Amino acid sequence: MTRFGSKLSKARRASVSAACLAAALTCAMSAPAWADFQSCLAAIRGDALAKGITSQTYDTYAAPLQPNDVVQFVGAQPEFTTLVWEYLASLVDEERVTEGKAKMREFPNALSAAEKAYGVDAYTVAAVWGVESDFGKDFGKRLILPSLATLSCSGISRAGYFKGEFIAALRIVQEGHVKADHMYGSWAGAFGHTQFMPTTFLRYAVDMEGTGHRDVVDSVPDALGSTANYLRANGWIPGAVWGYEVRVPASFKGATGRSAKQSLSYWSGQGVTRVDDKPLRDGPAALLQPAGADGPSFLVTKNFDAIYSYNASISYALAIAILSDRLRGQPGVVTPWPGGVRGLTRDDRRELQRLLAGQGYDIGTADGVLGTKSRAAIADFQRKRGETADGHATSQILDALRQGGGGTAGGGGGIGGLFNSIFGGR
Repeated sequence: MTRFGSKLSKARRASVSAACLAAALTCAMSAPAWADFQSCLAAIRGDALAKGITSQTYDTYAAPLQPNDVVQFVGAQPEFTTLVWEYLASLVDEERVTEGKAKMREFPNALSAAEKAYGVDAYTVAAVWGVESDFGKDFGKRLILPSLATLSCSGISRAGYFKGEFIAALRIVQEGHVKADHMYGSWAGAFGHTQFMPTTFLRYAVDMEGTGHRDVVDSVPDALGSTANYLRANGWIPGAVWGYEVRVPASFKGATGRSAKQSLSYWSGQGVTRVDDKPLRDGPAALLQPAGADGPSFLVTKNFDAIYSYNASISYALAIAILSDRLRGQPGVVTPWPGGVRGLTRDDRRELQRLLAGQGYDIGTADGVLGTKSRAAIADFQRKRGETADGHATSQILDALRQGGGGTAGGGGGIGGLFNSIFGGR
């Protein structure tokens, strides 16, 4: 499930009344209406009605929609395009650990109830919450009905998939679980505290508060319980760990990767040991080396696979796994990344953005979120230094900016051309 943008405050979302819902849904659209968009919605109407969506629901919540800007983000999820150490540093930093521990103190009963009902420990559930929405601070900035309608009618290869999600979202509204004007989410349609896609919601969302509705937006207990239910249904083994960081002998030539699971006796025989010197446990397990043999190594269990099923990315699953350990009070990754590089924390990223702005770059708000403007600015800065202009934020770039190197924005082709060439004109 995905996370992009920032959410409106709960108070702001609540202020959108049912009477002006159609206006609220359409006023958020920034992309020009496509000529055939309404005909596409009309075609979807028949499919929706055949699947139990009423005419009143469709005509109220779907028919007034206009397309928005989401197609530009297809294929650009950061867990698939960002270097693993960058991704982990941005999601598992002291700021998020501190916030997570505070949230666990704030919602102990909800986390305990989810663990008791589904056997998934509170630390893992809280870690999913932290990675998916920064503990409820970042649901996403787009209403998902316009986004899913746009993706359904865009002509992209997965348009049929998004049509199914669009109809599922209408069902959620029709059944009264979540209000349409509260369904802010990612560009791809994931919404709520732990970013469920609509079809995932229909399969796994649970009512932990006994209200008769499953609300992953305005009910933290429902969101946390639904997350635990999802993980348990997708293979979570109660009482087992996700895995642990290990040392691997340089002579090891065996298979690596999540699917290459072996018994613990096999790994012991290969000379693999835990970095904390505790015994290997909870096999079978597979060896992951996300940055190659020169970087950190992990033995991962079936519980890692359950986390991976939430969003099929090794970087994503590692972020949740390592954050869960940090919330337990355990250390993060011990082994240095190759070349001694380190990813930037959110504080580092905010400083980097302020330094770029000081050199004349338009990076928007210095919020620690490296969007397209920030990455284009980094690429331009790299180009001026004679480096590969890949837009990656590294400790070396931050150090160079601190020293005032690189000149000022613009010149030599300008940032606009780099922006378009690197980010596809977004």
